[in-house]
Amino acid sequence: MMKILIIGNMGYVGPAVVKELARRHPDAILHGLDNAYFAHCLTGAQTLPERHLEKQFFGDVRKIPEGMLEGYTAVVQLAAISNDPMGSRFAEVTREINQEATVRIARQAAAEGVKNFVFASSCSVYGVASGDPRKEDDALSPMTDYAKSKIGSEEALAGIEGDMVITSLRFSTACGMSDRLRLDLVLNDFVACALSQKKITVLSDGTPWRPLIDVSDMARAIDWAVQRDAANGGRILSINTGSNQRNHQVRDLANAVAAAVPGTSVSINEAAAVDSRSYKVDFSLYEDLAPNHQPQMTLQDSIQGLIEGLGRMNFQDADFRGSSLMRLHVLQGHVDEGRLTDTLTWADDRPSGAS
Repeated sequence: MMKILIIGNMGYVGPAVVKELARRHPDAILHGLDNAYFAHCLTGAQTLPERHLEKQFFGDVRKIPEGMLEGYTAVVQLAAISNDPMGSRFAEVTREINQEATVRIARQAAAEGVKNFVFASSCSVYGVASGDPRKEDDALSPMTDYAKSKIGSEEALAGIEGDMVITSLRFSTACGMSDRLRLDLVLNDFVACALSQKKITVLSDGTPWRPLIDVSDMARAIDWAVQRDAANGGRILSINTGSNQRNHQVRDLANAVAAAVPGTSVSINEAAAVDSRSYKVDFSLYEDLAPNHQPQMTLQDSIQGLIEGLGRMNFQDADFRGSSLMRLHVLQGHVDEGRLTDTLTWADDRPSGAS
């Protein structure tokens, strides 16, 4: 029987992962561990996503106690300071959580007999990548603290010895509806703009390339990785995770959203400087190794899911970039109100007398 720990399960991707694993493996034991930064950020959920778990633990990934991972067949590491603005604002914490904690947890998992370790990495490690779509063995050019933390983790994970199968899923840019929706992602932002303002403003010249993957398809990939055998790709594997059909230019994303929301105009900044985040990605290896877990959601599916989900929320906020649907705003709000320290530790977790 599988026993799986999903670390960082109370974010944007986690609810989809929990639901997918519960659906595919009804007899599996599923546990979650999260520091609850965003636990309150539910978006139109009819039931609590964590109801699919047997246990929900709360704690800081930087402080997982020895022995906690014993008995699990798989550990999924989703916990991260999860985008470029947050990575810039909390650069040191990004390195601590995204990289140092990830590697420490993986080493602990290997020592405690875990069979599969799954790390949510990112295609952003390719940075500015003109020319042919990037393959796994192509040069890396991480441009941000977030991307640097991901590749730093991958490199350290590759040095872990033993029998544990380690899969680093280099995910495309996430999109789609979630029980804890984020709007600080390109497609999600465009849909929110269309619904609340009937106007999409593209800050770049619209030419940058982005591969996209729906959160439901991310969950499918994680289901593959928690069961992956070393004979299928090697004991240590970093793999582009997405679909060759979902490499899009930003202007095409904006126009697709406008087509789905009648009356929406699109404004593109033709004079913008070159965007440092532009890359096409080759997903042929993932297609070869995981034929039964390929992405199912088209661009139109993801857009429609967001339209319907935001509709259930009665979403009309034209100023959503200052709301709790933006992860940096949530973290900064916790800090400003004294709930979190600047190191993103809960203030009431500090020892008595600590400053």
